[in-house]
Amino acid sequence: MTTTVSLADIRQARAELEGISIYTPLEGARWLSEHLGAQVWLKAENLQRTGSFKIRGAYVRIKNLSDEEKARGVVAASAGNHAQGVALAAKMLGIQATVYMPEGAPIPKLNATRGYGAEVRFHGQFLDESLVEARKFADETGAVLIHPFDHTDIVRGQGTCGLEIFEQAPDAKTIIVPLGGGGFLAGIAIAVKESCREAGLPLPRIIGVQAKDAAAYPTSLAQGHPVAAQHMKTMADGIAVGLPGMVPFEAIQEYVDEVITVSETAMSRAMVALLERAKLVVEPAGAAAVAALVETPEAFNDDTVAVLSGGNVDPLLMGKLIRSGMAAAGRYLRATVHIPDVPGGLAKLVTELASLGANVIEVAHERVSAELRYDEVSVRLQLETRGTEHAAAVIDRLTELGYTVHAN
Repeated sequence: MTTTVSLADIRQARAELEGISIYTPLEGARWLSEHLGAQVWLKAENLQRTGSFKIRGAYVRIKNLSDEEKARGVVAASAGNHAQGVALAAKMLGIQATVYMPEGAPIPKLNATRGYGAEVRFHGQFLDESLVEARKFADETGAVLIHPFDHTDIVRGQGTCGLEIFEQAPDAKTIIVPLGGGGFLAGIAIAVKESCREAGLPLPRIIGVQAKDAAAYPTSLAQGHPVAAQHMKTMADGIAVGLPGMVPFEAIQEYVDEVITVSETAMSRAMVALLERAKLVVEPAGAAAVAALVETPEAFNDDTVAVLSGGNVDPLLMGKLIRSGMAAAGRYLRATVHIPDVPGGLAKLVTELASLGANVIEVAHERVSAELRYDEVSVRLQLETRGTEHAAAVIDRLTELGYTVHAN
């Protein structure tokens, strides 16, 4: 199998996806543009069929199987997004699909995969472990393994998103793409840069973004070959891939300018910001590109496209991440305040907080502490504020009033 993908290959994939995938919108993001001082657009692949870009590659790969291969069925390993793409593509093409998922895969992704008709089996904690089991199943049954990223058909299918980005924002100077195994980034990079070369336009900077605690690409690129990540700990299951695939790796070496990493906190903040400002539900992996803009805005000072790769997030996780993101943005303030141990002391404090516009979510007394004077009570507060500046103003005002305040 050749490991190269051309612009012509990606254009052929677009023809094969006619009536299957959605031409997703590219939305301006004024709030991010003001933050960076340059135009920012959001490529909303979270609005794609199955909730992520994965249907593009999965359909192209399965459609191009021989009749004999289709009769044997397909098997895949996925944390959820590729699973849904494979399940839907197989259903459309009338093929039996089996999908291996890591234990603890998001429930919405699990339910959707089953809803598309695939048989779901669980194995391992991470995608790489599920992939080993899927390969074993393929060897034992003859089913064709639909790899989530390491195949030219997958790369050329994902590359159709790059054709759309080029058509929607031909003058973009930077394109930021979430990066797991690399098929999506590789396809977009090939499509955009080769389209620019063909049109005689300057080549944009292409940047891949990985979760800081699950990043195999920086080391792999530095050593010149795929290297397994030393540890994998991230909420961004959609990009939690321990070993890059050779097909996308070679393309990324040639076409991608830089791979960076982002923190879990930055992804949480990005998810909340996208929900609040863009009215878009985006999963942690899908928010990685915006997380890069939030965490290191100084690195992006020109017209930029941030790709939102998916929006399949468990509502329970979403609730936790919203709280985490709001805390990171200064919307929650935890503080311990020492107040006089007299009748009305707590009421006076709460009244003052109300006048400052801080909403009390939780309050608890503590009367015994080595830090307290005999005539004081410690009050632990959880407050809802309007942001870091407001939280700082609340602390400053309480301090001015003579309270001892410890933010924590």
